[in-house]
Amino acid sequence: MTGETPKSALWRAARRQERVFATDARRSLRDLRESARLMALVLVVSVPMGVAAWAFLAALDAVTAFREAHGWPVFLLLPVVGVGTAWLYRTHGKGAQRGNNLVIDCAVTGRPIPKRMAPFTFVCSVATHLAGGSAGREGTAVQIGGTIAGAVSERLGLEPHDHQDLVMAGISAAFGGVFGTPLAGAFFGMEMCFVGKLHYAAGIYCLVASFVGDVVASFLGAGREDYIIGRIPDLDPRMIVCAVAAGLLFGIAARLFSAAIRTVKRLYASRITSYLVAALVGSLVLLGVYALFDMWRYAGLSTWLVQAGFEGETTPMDAAAKLVMTALTLGAGYQGGEVTPLFGIGAALGGWLGTVMGTAPSFMAALGMVGLFGSALNVPITAIMLGIDLFGGHAAPYFVIVSFVGYLVAGHRGVYPAQRIVTPKWRSLAGDAGETVEEVIDEHRHGVV
Repeated sequence: MTGETPKSALWRAARRQERVFATDARRSLRDLRESARLMALVLVVSVPMGVAAWAFLAALDAVTAFREAHGWPVFLLLPVVGVGTAWLYRTHGKGAQRGNNLVIDCAVTGRPIPKRMAPFTFVCSVATHLAGGSAGREGTAVQIGGTIAGAVSERLGLEPHDHQDLVMAGISAAFGGVFGTPLAGAFFGMEMCFVGKLHYAAGIYCLVASFVGDVVASFLGAGREDYIIGRIPDLDPRMIVCAVAAGLLFGIAARLFSAAIRTVKRLYASRITSYLVAALVGSLVLLGVYALFDMWRYAGLSTWLVQAGFEGETTPMDAAAKLVMTALTLGAGYQGGEVTPLFGIGAALGGWLGTVMGTAPSFMAALGMVGLFGSALNVPITAIMLGIDLFGGHAAPYFVIVSFVGYLVAGHRGVYPAQRIVTPKWRSLAGDAGETVEEVIDEHRHGVV
C-alpha cells in the first residue's frame, strides 16, 4: 500500500498526460514551422520552373515550326549539333551529361548538380529538335527542375531529408509544368527515383510543386494537348483479357525501348575511342537512316503519331520506326527526353491494337500512352494518374491493369539506370534489392544472378 488516495493518483495521471500533450504540441509546432519553411522553398523552386517550362515549350514550338517549314536541309545540322553537344558536355559539363540519372543521385544521395546543367540541357535540347533529332522534352525539364532545387538546397545547407524532398518537388514542378498533368507530376517526383517505392514524405511538397508549375506555365501560355477517348467499354471479362494482353505488349515494348537506347550507347562507346568521332558517327548514322528509309516524319516530338493512333491510322511499323529513331538519337548523345516518344509509340501500338481487337482505337491508344510510359520508366502509379489527368477517371480501371501488367513485364529494366530497386518486382529477383537498375542489367548481362 502506497497510501496514495484516488484523488491524488488521478491528479498525478492528469499532470503526466498534460506533460505528454505539451511535448506533442511543441513537436507539432516545430514540425509545422519546418514544413512551412520547406513549403516556401518549394514555391521558390516551382514558380521559376513553371516559367522555364513555358520558355522551353515555346522554344520547341519555334524550332519545330522552322524545321518543318524548311524541310530536309535543316537536318544537315545534325552532325554540328551532335559534335557540339558532345564537346560542350565533355569539356565543360562537370558530369552533367548523366542527365536525369544525376538528378536521381542528387535526390537519393545528395550528390551535387552542377548549376550549368540547366542552361546546357535547355540549349542543347532545343538544338536537337531544331536539327531533327527524335527526342522528347521531359528530360530537359527534370534536369532544370533538379538543378534549381539542388542549387537552393546547397545555398541554404538543408538537412538531407529536406534536400531530398525539395529535389523531388523540383522534379514534380518540371513534369507538371511541361505536360500540364499536375496529378501525374506530383507522383512522378515521389516515384521516379525508386523501383517499388513511393516517397510519401515528399507527397505534399510534390503535389504543391506540380500544381504550381502547371499553373504558372499555363498562365504564361504553354500549349496543352487535348485527346478525347471515344466510348469506354464496360469492364467485362473480354475487356479485362484485352487490357491484360495490351499490358503485356506494352511491357515488352518498354523493354525493347530501353534496351535499344542502351545498346546504341554501348556500341558507340565500345567501338570508337574518340568521343568526338563517336558523336560524328552517331550523327551521320542518324542522318543516313532518315534519308535512306524516308524517316523524316519521325523527327522531333512526332506528336502526329498520337493523333494518328487515336484515329486508328497507325501500324506496328510506325511504333518501330519511332523507337529506332529515338534510340539512334539519344544513344548518339543528343539531349532530350524519352516520355514524348513513348507517348507516340504507345499510342501507335494501342491504336493498331484497337483495330485488331475490335475496340475503339482511341481507347486503346490512350492505354498505350499510359501503359508504355509507366512500364519504361518504372512508375505505375504515376502512369495511372497520367491517365486520369489526360482522359478523366472513367477508364481508371483499365489504366490500373495496363500499368501494373506492363510494370511487371518490363522487369528490372528502364530508361533511368540510376533508379534504386527497393521492392523487387518478382520473387526470383529478390537479390536485386538495394541495387540500381544499371547494376542489375550489368549483372544479368554477365550471367550473375
